Amino acid sequence: MINSQDIKNGTCIRLDGKLYFCVEFLHVKPGKGNTFMRTKLKDVVKGGILDRRFNIDEKLEDVRVERRPHQYTYREGEHYHFMNQETYEDVIIDKNLINGVDYMKEEEIVDVVSDASTDTVLFADLPAKVQLKVTYTEPGVKGDTATNTLKPATVETGAEVRVPLFINEGEIIEVNTADGSYCGRVRS
Repeated sequence: MINSQDIKNGTCIRLDGKLYFCVEFLHVKPGKGNTFMRTKLKDVVKGGILDRRFNIDEKLEDVRVERRPHQYTYREGEHYHFMNQETYEDVIIDKNLINGVDYMKEEEIVDVVSDASTDTVLFADLPAKVQLKVTYTEPGVKGDTATNTLKPATVETGAEVRVPLFINEGEIIEVNTADGSYCGRVRS
């Protein structure tokens, strides 16, 4: 059990039988009344955001989570197989529990977050940015660098990314896994 005032970003708590990660918190000291905590909690399973207010002395059930590196090995329908980098055991994770799954390629190393008390997998996180090769896009034309116009490009994982007009097939780009946005071209 922890006090509500101990909540920080990344803290995992159990609330109403569900697991939540704190994504934002704020200590509020109004002119009148008691201090309280205003938080934004992300549902681990469904991904929804819950705005919740806690009194400063309220007790909450904290959940100890562990992050371990796992290597993506293969896909079987909606299930993805990962190999634990420490024990070499096979772990199966559903597609909806993997953040940035559209940008994951085989042999990619991801962080698998699990509940330490029950050893249940909560979710898997890709690195914030990944490097992917462009497999198809319309050819760029010389002089197309003056505007901020974007065009669709298919990357090696099959996902579509909006890229600047000067990007061509075969180039390697950096993609933000949180929103699928283009970050930059990788120079070799």
